[in-house]
Amino acid sequence: MKKIKEIIVVEGKDDTVRVKRAVQADTIETNGSEISEATIEQIRLAQNQRGVIIFTDPDYPGERIRKIISEKVPGCKHAFLPRHEAIPKKGKGLGVEHASIEAIQTALRAVQQEMINVREEITQEDLIEAGLIGEDRSKERREKLGMILKIGYTNGKQLHKRLNMFQITKTAFLEAVVQVLQEETE
Repeated sequence: MKKIKEIIVVEGKDDTVRVKRAVQADTIETNGSEISEATIEQIRLAQNQRGVIIFTDPDYPGERIRKIISEKVPGCKHAFLPRHEAIPKKGKGLGVEHASIEAIQTALRAVQQEMINVREEITQEDLIEAGLIGEDRSKERREKLGMILKIGYTNGKQLHKRLNMFQITKTAFLEAVVQVLQEETE
């Protein structure tokens, strides 16, 4: 079982249990989207000592938690679980606790490093030209692009920010767009 140096930030106890079945790791639980200042301080300390991987659910509350932590504790790493990997076999909900061991291991192997001093390599116009904003299939394309680049699903505005935050190169972006568009024609 692979040991993870960084401390993994998850939403709750069930996420911790599932992650610890997949890898050897320490976790910090946010216990919901109202993250206390004490939890933020704990994450800040973890970031300074060992580094932090934010691994939240691929839903609105999970993205909200990710955003809050990123703003208050810059330079974190991010792991993303595709939505289809987070669906429970029975019942409803969406979350890390429902993912397979393999899906969690894959997400943690594909961790993305957040860059603090961001330079804009990919523009909003690039997203429009690629059909990722403003078209009928844009949402589906963004979802596929997020899986290919391992940056998770986002809306159009967030996609621009996330591509630049993780310093995805224009070449990698264009290659991924070509792959997305080729899959549409198959």
